[in-house]
This record gives sequence, structure tokens and C-alpha cells, in this order.
Amino acid sequence: MSVHPEIDKRKTFAIISHPDAGKTTLTEKFLLFGGAINTAGAVKRNKANQNTTSDFMEIEKQRGISVATSVMGFEYKGKRINILDTPGHKDFAEDTYRTLSAVDSVILVVDSVKGVEEQTEKLMEVCRMRSTPVIIFINKMDREGKDTFDLLDELETKLAISVCPQSWPIGQGHTFKGVYNIYGNQLNLFEPDKAKVTEPVIHVKDLHDPTLSEYLQDKALDKLKSDLELTEGIYGPLDKEMYQEGLLAPVFFGSAINNFGIRELLETFIVIAPSPASREADQRMVYADEKAFTGFVFKIHANLDPKHRDRIAFLRICSGKFERNKFYFNTRLNKKLKFSNPMDFMANDKTLVEEAWPGDVVGLYDSGNFKIGDTLTEGEELQFKGIPSFSPEIFKEVENRDPLKTKQLEKGIQQLTEEGVAQLFIQQPGNRKIVGAVGALQFEVINFRLEHEYGAKCAFRPLSFSRSSWITAKDKKQLQEIIQRRSAHIALDKDGNAVFLADNDWAINLAKRDFPEIEFHLTSEFKK
Repeated sequence: MSVHPEIDKRKTFAIISHPDAGKTTLTEKFLLFGGAINTAGAVKRNKANQNTTSDFMEIEKQRGISVATSVMGFEYKGKRINILDTPGHKDFAEDTYRTLSAVDSVILVVDSVKGVEEQTEKLMEVCRMRSTPVIIFINKMDREGKDTFDLLDELETKLAISVCPQSWPIGQGHTFKGVYNIYGNQLNLFEPDKAKVTEPVIHVKDLHDPTLSEYLQDKALDKLKSDLELTEGIYGPLDKEMYQEGLLAPVFFGSAINNFGIRELLETFIVIAPSPASREADQRMVYADEKAFTGFVFKIHANLDPKHRDRIAFLRICSGKFERNKFYFNTRLNKKLKFSNPMDFMANDKTLVEEAWPGDVVGLYDSGNFKIGDTLTEGEELQFKGIPSFSPEIFKEVENRDPLKTKQLEKGIQQLTEEGVAQLFIQQPGNRKIVGAVGALQFEVINFRLEHEYGAKCAFRPLSFSRSSWITAKDKKQLQEIIQRRSAHIALDKDGNAVFLADNDWAINLAKRDFPEIEFHLTSEFKK
């Protein structure tokens, strides 16, 4: 079978946003429009929160935030849509950045009330680094928010990208009547409904179609015509090539909670968003239509189903065809592995996969073989690029609160840090376990999951360290010298590499002066 029809069929993207912009809600509404769920009754309510399909970890349900990347797939109008819903909270940015390495495009959600926020800007920087195509969805148009033109100016200024509106809001807040779909010449009337797909669509030839006056008052219609004339003059028509090169962002407006504005976003997306193309490896460029299979692990998750204590590695397929029960080569381990139960996902619901194609994400049951960034091939020595790592900013020592559960604590800390929730460092003497994280919430998540998934309890004792650098030297004797002389500041990462921990930049600069032959690295990328 030719790989081309399968590649053309697939659209793999991430939904990203600042916390509370409506990202996870939008994800669920895509599933609703795609028929993957019947009603948005999958948004369940309890006294304190709302739970969505893609938020499956218990702590996510309790806190009402996403802290783990969810993978979901569904069919829509002959296309296979793969959504990666990412953590919105800034403390889990590292997981989001890793996820962006596994997608072909992005939908960025912006709150119409708050506009562009700090986390949105940081996420956009990563998209620009990869030239990832971005579509922007301006959410919560049924609330009183910023002026539409002001929002568009803010997007261009703060996100450093040109924009091109593909739908236009009619009113805002209590005067919100709907949107005009520029891309498809449709009038979509707003009828709030959180449970069903109800979006009256009126097809028109253009803005001068007399049918419009049957649905809009003269004042609203005149303003719509005036706005769109101005929009056309400022932004012009959509340039699909510029969008796919990551230089231009189509913009849509709507209300995700009310299922509004989603259809035109989704239908435009499946037409213009890129299918899987090529991926850069250290050795060469790998193209999606190559016959030989390749893929890489961008996420590992333990206890996806706490009842079965499973550990799943999420594999993005880059080329060729993946087949169940076939041996594949792990290039880091120099070892062949076979997978009898690869999984397809709808959040925490799993189905067995017999075969998968470029752009697909499959879950591989893992007994501890995989690490984030691992490459699988049919035998070729390859290592895909682009799994970013961060130097932590907060360091805390793990203190066991229940000596009878020492083994459970050891296993839990090991697995959770291998997932990428945080980084683990071991310091001697005493085999001290130090967890390094980007944000404080990561420690709360680790504590919660240790207790509920592993039956272990621990406390985190704050340390004064706030900086870390991996250290290397051409001469091993020189490396041993700094390890011995600065032992209070040295720890080993999960791979046994030496890391220099410091209270501030001054301490690192002093070490650089005292040990000029030592190289200091802000990321662990030097190992690859």
C-alpha cells in the first residue's frame, strides 16, 4: 500500500494557550464536532470543578488544570485528526515544549478578555523556532472583551507574526450575534448551547447577498460590511504558503464553551493545515513518504491506568508504516524491541493499533526501556533532533515520610522524573535525591501522584540552589578534580552525568574562573 494517501489524510497538531484561555474546552469541542463524543456532557461538574475528556489524571480533575499532555485521535470528513492537548500551566512548560516537537501545526487559543498573556508569548517563541504553522482562535467572544482590531494589533506586536482574519465577530459580549465566515462565505448565528452542536449556518454569495438582511439588523450589517472592508484592506486574502511557513496566522473568533465558531475553524484547518512532511535527524533529513519506518518518543507516562500500573511511551511516527508485533531498533540502546499491544488514544480510553502512519501517535507499553527522545527505526542509526531540556530553577531534597514504603518511593520518583515531570539528581555522600523543577506546582503534582499511584509519602525540603549546569571536560582527570573539590555542589543526573548546582550566577561564574578547562552547559543536549 502506498504511504501517500495515509500521509495526506493526517493532520497532527497541538492546542496551546495560557492557562484558563479555554484550550482544553476547545479540545473537547473538536471531539464533539468530530463525533468522537456525543455531547459535551463529558464536561462533568462537581462542587469545585469541571472535568473534561482530556483531563484524566485525578489531580487535574481536582485542580481544574491540565498538567499532562493528552493524545486524542478522531476522523472528520475523510481526515484523521490527531490532537495533542498540552498543559497550560507555566510550571509544565517543558512538557508542552516537548509536545511541540511532535506536531506539524498548532492552534493557539487567546482569551478575548485578557488578550495575549506571558505564557502565550513564550509558547509562540517555540513555534517560531521551529517555523511551526499557527492558527489563532480568539475565544470567549460572548464576554465583554477587547476591541477586535486592538486584539489583532496586539497579536501581531506581541507574538511577532502577521495575522489574517478568516472569520469576523458580529458584536461582542451581550451584543454578540455570531460570526461571518470569510473563508467560506457563511453567516453563523450565535445560539448558546453547551451540550450539543447547534450552529445555524446561512450560506451567502458575499456580503451583498440580500439574505443577510433577514438575519441581521441594518446597523449590525452595516458595521459588519464596514469592518470587513477595512479588514480586507489591512490584511488582504489568506496566503496559504506563508501560513505553512509559519509567517502568517489565520485568525478565527468564537466561544468554545458554547460550541460556537468551532466548525469553521475545524473545516478551514483540515484544508490548509500541513500533513506530515519531513523531520530533521542528526544524520540527515527524514521524509514522511520514505518506505522505512522511523519515529521518536516525546513523552512517557506512568500509571495512565492506575489499576494496571502501566508505563506508556508516546511515539510520534515520522516515516513509513508502523506495524504491531514487528521488531524495531532502539538506536540509543542498540537493541531491537517488539510491541504486541500498541495503543491508540482518546484521552484515557485506549484501542489496539495494528498499523499506524506518519503523523500518528501510538502508545507503547514500556517496561523501562524508553527515555524521552529515543528514536526507533528499522535498523538505521538515526537520532531525531528537537527534544528540548531545561535547567531547573527550584531544587528540593526528597525526604521519605514512610520508611516502610521506601521501595515504592524509589520507584515513583524514578518513573515520574523519567516522564519529564521534573528532573532527578543524586548527590553523594548519602545517595541524596534532589528534584529540580521549573515551577512549584510540579512538586505538588509529584507529591499527589506518589501518594495516590504508588502509596508513598514524602516531603520536599527546600535547598538554596537556583541554577544548574551540566559539566564536561576533555580530560577526565580535570572533571574528577572539580567533582572532588566542589562535592557539595555536584550531583549526577538520571544518566550519570555530572551537574554543577549553584545558588546564583556569581557562584557559577566563580567555578568557571577556578576551573577554566571545564565546560558548563545549560541543557543536556551536549550528550546527543
